Amino acid sequence: MLQALNYALVDKRYNDETDNVWFILMPKTISLPKEKKLTVLCRIEPGCLGPDGLDYIADFCRFANQELKQVDANFIIWLPLPRYDKSLPEMQYSVNQKQLSHDKAAQYLDHFKSDLDDFEEHFHDKLSLLIDEFLANKKA
Repeated sequence: MLQALNYALVDKRYNDETDNVWFILMPKTISLPKEKKLTVLCRIEPGCLGPDGLDYIADFCRFANQELKQVDANFIIWLPLPRYDKSLPEMQYSVNQKQLSHDKAAQYLDHFKSDLDDFEEHFHDKLSLLIDEFLANKKA
């Protein structure tokens, strides 16, 4: 008898160069309590929404927040905010309101068999899709 895999499909990626489809799986886990989840504060520049981005960035961040709630929700709290001050970092990580260094965030993600660079790349890919979706809805 086959047992159900204890993995959840996190993402499906298609490689145009090789015609391969990659399925990214993550072990299913019980959701962590809020105080143990990694908070990912991501500052999003208005310019990514085009020349009128300043007019839409707050709405986009609210939209992105709703969409990101389903992404890695068992161990991540997403906090997309407008990036008005470029002196502040684009990404910041914390647990229970305690800020983590880049290395500590990498160690945290390692517990979930996730690499920080891959995690950030996955986030930026998702963000790009959300921007396209948001702008398409604005035009409609």
